[in-house]
Amino acid sequence: MLYNTYPVRLAGSGPDTRLVTYIQDHSETIGINQRPLILICPGGGYSFTSEREGESIALQFLAMGCHAAVLYYSCAPAVFPTALLELSYSVALIRKHAGEWHVDSDRILVAGCSAGGHLAASLGMFWKEDFISEGLSERNELFRPNGMILCYPVITSGEFAHRGSFDNLLGLNDSNRPEMQALLEKVSLEKQVTENTPRAFIWHTFADNAVPVENSLLLVSAMRRAGIPVEFHMYPRGEHGLSLANRLTAAPDGGGVQEECQSWIRLARTWVEHL
Repeated sequence: MLYNTYPVRLAGSGPDTRLVTYIQDHSETIGINQRPLILICPGGGYSFTSEREGESIALQFLAMGCHAAVLYYSCAPAVFPTALLELSYSVALIRKHAGEWHVDSDRILVAGCSAGGHLAASLGMFWKEDFISEGLSERNELFRPNGMILCYPVITSGEFAHRGSFDNLLGLNDSNRPEMQALLEKVSLEKQVTENTPRAFIWHTFADNAVPVENSLLLVSAMRRAGIPVEFHMYPRGEHGLSLANRLTAAPDGGGVQEECQSWIRLARTWVEHL
């Protein structure tokens, strides 16, 4: 396996921002020439990147035959669009190395948990916008994700918002300041779905009290209206931040284990296989 760490140093990036890649060795004795790559953005409310939602998920996708990567993106005090530019840069880097790494360039997917889901979905909504291509001096097609895997994502800045995530993302002490309303509208992703939005696999729990399931429901409804294919799973029980929902990603206090939610990773792999 080609395991590498690539520092990401853009304007406003934090000192620990990095892309970690897990690229499976190519073998002439195995009948697979190209593999999908899943690029994971851990959650953390845009205040940190959760170790529980990074490498452990990447290793599961590796075991399922995919390549994987984890982006430890810049959080507060970095503000929008720093993390989004870092993710865009990372997708472009992977796509440029697709031939060398035996990556299927038509199956480069972004994944994310909670605020990391917001970041992944932001690239799905904004990859074609000028502020990304101009900020990185690259053509937009390099940034396009071919799909999104969103785990209990932060989506809306409206009634069901996780306010802390948006305060950190935008650098706000008071997110109701009148001059910030336009930017809050822009990062409310259910309002940004277009024909250029990639298809998605999304899961959430009904019982999530931190990021209400309405975040996912609003996005699913918007994608449905736009005719964008989406697979959505809502589990009846489970707290926020489950990651794999098993003992491999359990919190130090034993929380974060929910047996009925453990199926999501297998369902996501089946979804990837049929892209």
